[in-house]
Amino acid sequence: MPGLEFKSCIIIGAGPAGLTAALYLNRYHRDVTVLDAGDSRARWIPQSHNCPGFPNGLSGNELLERLRTQAVEYGTRVTRATASRLERVSGGFRVTDTNGVHYQGRTVLLATGIKDVLPSQPWVEEAIDCGAIRLCAICDGYEVSDGDLAVYGPLYTALEHARFMRTYSASVTLVQSDDEQVDARLRKNLSDWGIAFIQKPKELLFDGLRCGFIEGSGERRSFDTIYPVLGSRSQATLAIALGANVDKDNELLVSADQMTSIDGLYAIGDVVSALNQISVAEGHAAVAATNIHNVLPRNLR
Repeated sequence: MPGLEFKSCIIIGAGPAGLTAALYLNRYHRDVTVLDAGDSRARWIPQSHNCPGFPNGLSGNELLERLRTQAVEYGTRVTRATASRLERVSGGFRVTDTNGVHYQGRTVLLATGIKDVLPSQPWVEEAIDCGAIRLCAICDGYEVSDGDLAVYGPLYTALEHARFMRTYSASVTLVQSDDEQVDARLRKNLSDWGIAFIQKPKELLFDGLRCGFIEGSGERRSFDTIYPVLGSRSQATLAIALGANVDKDNELLVSADQMTSIDGLYAIGDVVSALNQISVAEGHAAVAATNIHNVLPRNLR
């Protein structure tokens, strides 16, 4: 648009990935704008102990605040806005937010993540806060070692995760959420792995401390922690609309430099087809920001 300044990069998403990329780009003396929809997946973390450099742990919100403070100190401008449209224009890209405000960048970096599908219960956030429900076994499985654990989800997805959870506890139960038939081969697999099984329960409950299920027989079974594996929703629609390549889960495919199949459009963090971890997202950010700096016109002092 006439008179609208082109930034070096528009970063869509203000989670660990987006804020780390902003920090790197600002320290390369590049001007960036970060659009923050306020829905980073990291905000669900009550307390993380596998984030390197924080031996006493920290919450997701505390991590986000620290990252934002550090990025802003070096010149990052964080704008509370939700991007609704991305288009190619002469000189780069134009991003439009839900209020109709336009932003232009020579490059765009998507750090929009994914959204977990959670049980449809009004108490879910409270259950996550107290650890009755956890969302990432890689992140916090260690904290529930030797607990009475359940994995809740579609049969074969939950089976894969339940086997993984046997790393942490001898007491793991697979709780089926779908209507998939359970055959003798699968029951043997569960038995071989030492995994208990509950066929599709009537109800999921929370008593303020622990979650549990009402089984078909009417019996209640409670657990120290439940890991729901009900899937996730990709937040790659802006890139998909431009024709970017994705995998079977609609997560973006990128090069070694974190660029999508569209020149100048980069993607990092959980929106990319990769291991969904904060440390991975921050690594993506460093790689992408450095490549963006190197492909832009030189900014000599």
